[in-house]
Amino acid sequence: MERFQQYIGGVFCDGAAEFDSIDPATGQTWAKMPEARTEDVNAAVQAAETAFYSADWAGTTASARGKLLYRLADLIAENAPRLAELETRDTGKIIRETSAQIAYVAEYFRYYAGLADKIEGAHLPIDKPDMDVWLRREPVGVVAAVVPWNSQLFLSAVKIGPALATGCTVVLKASEEGPAPMLEFARIFDQAGFPAGVLNVITGFGPECGAVLTSHPKVAHVAFTGGPETARHIVRNSAENLASTSLELGGKSPFIVFDDADIESAVNAQISGIFAATGQSCVAGSRLVIARSIKSEFLARLKEKAEAIVIGSPDDMATEVGPLCTKAQSDHATDLVARSVQAGAVRVTGGEKLDRTGTYFPPTILDCSDAPDAPCLAEEFFGPVLSVVSFDTEAEALEIANKSQFGLASGVFTKDLTRAHRMIKGIRAGIVWVNTYRAVSPIAPFGGHGLSGHGREGGLQAALDYTQVKSVWLRTSDDPIPDPFVMR
Repeated sequence: MERFQQYIGGVFCDGAAEFDSIDPATGQTWAKMPEARTEDVNAAVQAAETAFYSADWAGTTASARGKLLYRLADLIAENAPRLAELETRDTGKIIRETSAQIAYVAEYFRYYAGLADKIEGAHLPIDKPDMDVWLRREPVGVVAAVVPWNSQLFLSAVKIGPALATGCTVVLKASEEGPAPMLEFARIFDQAGFPAGVLNVITGFGPECGAVLTSHPKVAHVAFTGGPETARHIVRNSAENLASTSLELGGKSPFIVFDDADIESAVNAQISGIFAATGQSCVAGSRLVIARSIKSEFLARLKEKAEAIVIGSPDDMATEVGPLCTKAQSDHATDLVARSVQAGAVRVTGGEKLDRTGTYFPPTILDCSDAPDAPCLAEEFFGPVLSVVSFDTEAEALEIANKSQFGLASGVFTKDLTRAHRMIKGIRAGIVWVNTYRAVSPIAPFGGHGLSGHGREGGLQAALDYTQVKSVWLRTSDDPIPDPFVMR
């Protein structure tokens, strides 16, 4: 059985306790994880603060920070197979996805490595002739980064990358549901040459780890990805330290298909949008909003492809859908499907747990066209379940798309360019994909509206969120200040 350690102040150490990690494919314990409690959290934050003010880090030039990030990116690429294996083992994500995603994670660190020495201030054309005024962008300080188990390396990269590029230090709390890849990432980070304490990696449970970290008086910014309920606790905790927050939360994203769309392309994109990653994605296109005139044809093709999906062991490259990460997710999906069917939704395919070892749930499609109040249209499954609703007019499609408290992502499939622009303008979401879905890039920011959170990750905007502006006033006149009791 493998045992992992936390990483604090450049040292690998045990936690105050340890806990079992369960392999979702077998339901068996496969590793022991360090459980950080209050004393561990305090030590990690103190190490980050010490590093933030140390000459070794504070005195490092922006270009030098970039070179360290380039080195880290190279190490991630070299170790991608091991990281992918661990993420698959600990979370149940299929190996073909973890392998591809982790290889691309290196590009996020390369992007922020290149951006490190391009975070610029500004010179102000001030209205006072004897003053020279400019703005400096400086790091906010210690960052608490809290990530969920799904896509941990990716969701950590979009926090760690900009934070380190701008000169912050980080305490990363990996999810207790699958922390192995992040604890292994700490070993890779340790080889990159950063000063001790610049990054600290811990894992643990809410009250004695997450709550202590996000309310810690020395934390300046909290970057969180997860669900709205946990985010509410974090926002309350941040009242203790007045930390700024960036929150990337859940979604119930509309996938809108008009009658002029390329059907085959839209079907394939919908399969990817809801069944890839076993549906365990914040941006999952979980609401199919389909033109009534093409609904029957579209669902027939979708059903055929869904039922042909290969369900199997996550470590098999042939597998397309693996187990859900936890039994709680599987139970939630079963319950939500049952409640939706009771409310009038019709099962097109799937909908019941598979009779096999592990937390497997099949690709599922629920037709809610005659059940507009079915709970599956409002609640997030975080699993491979698609809810379908039809429309007749463009206005109706937009109304359905925006009938959600969430607003993270959306998809629009149409060949009508002017219609696409109207939908782009009208949809309340942080991402609009047109004739594609689930495309990402380190250059493009992402984030949400409403219960999907605030702030952005990725791109230049994310880096700016880890800085604060300092105004510098320099008087250029040699004459004495004429009247010290008058504000100038």
